[in-house]
Amino acid sequence: MTTSAPGTALLVVDVQNDFCEGGSLAVDGGGDVAGRITDHLRRHRDRYDVVVASLDDHVPRSSNGGHIVDAGEQPNFADTWPAHCIEGTAGADTHPALDTQLVDLFVRKGHGVPAYSAFEGHDDRHRALATVLRERAVQRVEVVGLATDHCVRATALGARENGFATTVLLDLTAAVDPTGVEDVYDELRAAGCELR
Repeated sequence: MTTSAPGTALLVVDVQNDFCEGGSLAVDGGGDVAGRITDHLRRHRDRYDVVVASLDDHVPRSSNGGHIVDAGEQPNFADTWPAHCIEGTAGADTHPALDTQLVDLFVRKGHGVPAYSAFEGHDDRHRALATVLRERAVQRVEVVGLATDHCVRATALGARENGFATTVLLDLTAAVDPTGVEDVYDELRAAGCELR
């Protein structure tokens, strides 16, 4: 008797204009990461049962639960941030180097509240990401996107908390603070994530 291999999902985290060069919270190398993810999917799409992309999706003219500071205020870049990924703006759009034709579905997070992990997001039928993955018999996830030390980190930890075997593909991520990212790697390994 044979059993099918566990389902695998690719989670593409927040590859949006505001997190790439020229955006309000730009990560160095963000645009390059977008292109590399597209190349990876064109070569390896058959490896994944489902490809899910998360999108930061903040409410206009709102602090989004204290996440976004008012104009003229100084964010601390830990819990508070300048305006970014505001619904209906170009900054909230996916980066043009990410081929969204290769994505099966999107989950949106942060609508009126702080949210970092894609597991805090919902699809257009308001289903939580973990529910969507379980419905497709996914047991393993690979995580890519922006930024390694913020939403990629939170998504990988969220995957482990939800019981998924988790791998972070480091060459398909970029960090806000490359000098401190080793601490993030240690945290992810301690949570049971594989880093490749």
